[in-house]
Amino acid sequence: MTTNTTSPEPAATPLLDLQALVVSVRRRRRLWCAMAVLGLSAGAAVAVLMPPPPSATTKVLVAHAEDQPNDTGTLIRTDVALLQTTRIADAALKSLKSPEKPEDFMKDYRGTGLTNNLLQIEVTGDDDAQAVARAKALADAFVADHVQRMKATAQAESKALLDQRDRTRDELAAVNKEINDRATSGDTTGAASIESLYARRAELNSRIADFDQRAADARTGTPAVVAGTQIVDAPSAVRHSLPKALATDSAIGLVLGLFLGLALAAVGVVVADRPVLRRDIAANLGASVISELPRRSGRPWQRRRTRLARERLTASLARTARGSAEHLSLLELGCARSTSALAMDVARTLAADGPVVVVDGLPGSELSGRRPKPGDPDVVSGQQAATVPDHGRLLGVGSVAPGAAWTDLQYLGTRTVLVVRAGHGSAAWLHTVARQLADQRIAVVGVVLIDPDPRDRTDGTLWDGLHVALRGHSERTARQNSGGASHAVQAVGDGQVRTERQPMWAARVPDSDQEVR
Repeated sequence: MTTNTTSPEPAATPLLDLQALVVSVRRRRRLWCAMAVLGLSAGAAVAVLMPPPPSATTKVLVAHAEDQPNDTGTLIRTDVALLQTTRIADAALKSLKSPEKPEDFMKDYRGTGLTNNLLQIEVTGDDDAQAVARAKALADAFVADHVQRMKATAQAESKALLDQRDRTRDELAAVNKEINDRATSGDTTGAASIESLYARRAELNSRIADFDQRAADARTGTPAVVAGTQIVDAPSAVRHSLPKALATDSAIGLVLGLFLGLALAAVGVVVADRPVLRRDIAANLGASVISELPRRSGRPWQRRRTRLARERLTASLARTARGSAEHLSLLELGCARSTSALAMDVARTLAADGPVVVVDGLPGSELSGRRPKPGDPDVVSGQQAATVPDHGRLLGVGSVAPGAAWTDLQYLGTRTVLVVRAGHGSAAWLHTVARQLADQRIAVVGVVLIDPDPRDRTDGTLWDGLHVALRGHSERTARQNSGGASHAVQAVGDGQVRTERQPMWAARVPDSDQEVR
């Protein structure tokens, strides 16, 4: 019986990895901290160099004939809009005897409705005295205009009621005349019509009395509005505190700068697409992370731990170099200085077993141009690698940064350790590195991660297959002893025999930006 087994489909890659985004933004703290400090400085500079102009404020109690307890503020908003009119501004300027245009004066003041009947007026000027004078003139002009409008409204309403009363009186006079004519002639045949005339006369008398009452009420309401509209808070200059303004503007600038810095950092992270987490770097390079090192020595209490980690990595790379007949190389991406120091440490460790030559393939002769110290191994440039004697051990140091000469990397060593700085290369470039190393048939032992995120808890190990999870166990048949056979036997030390395995090459990565499976 045949059983068909299908591998589970890989989980869909999320459109936005929040964990990677948070880590990347946190690593760019220099940017958003600098933006926050810049915003703080800008806010402080604004408070010191651009102080607010001298200003004065006053409050006016505004009474309306149409005031209702459930008013939503429509009347006071109307008063605020009326304050911002050329009629009010012109009246205030005339009382001040100022030649300024009303349109220009309107830009120097504003009104705010505090409650349904309380209006606050704020005015600026060249100095405190001018601001106070402007505020008083503006408040007086507004009160006078409001009282005049209320009086005009009441007079117009009273006149309309009295005119309607007079028309009703004329109609009543006509009804009375008709009743008198019927009584004088002694006509008693139309008793029903006479009753209707008496009813009509009573209705007209009632309407005349109602019009008189309403006209009196309209006239009576105006004094209450006039007396209720008044200045309740005399104009006074507004005192500005420099320390308070400095603290307020600095806090606002700090918040705005921090927000802008975080936004720029987040956008830059998404656009650049530079992997930071161990799992992302391992997936894009197709090789597992075998060790991590900080970029700098760190704080004093961290230096001992950093030194121990560096010593362990040096010993591990030295054992890897001793355990194979193939030459080992260290290829850097964004961390040439750290890679050079690591290569010299490994070379010094290997020098205890025999002569070691370090081949410097870094741009700019990072190692070959340095002044050697006593006891250091020989360092030659990449151009002189062909002249190195065949005996001894070679340790190559090169770069896989943009612009690298890919065909020269195999002369530095057919087995390599990638030394990658976290967040330096984009995902597309990491794919390019993996493909180029696979094309050059250079086996990747693993990845040494420089400057990792200390809070990264992701797994940088690939377990999808031995052809991907290269952990340094693959070895290449020695060219001088291979002869095309699948296994080769090499003498080591005092008659010991070691069987070398076939190499496992760097995983080929697809051209797309999808995660390597």
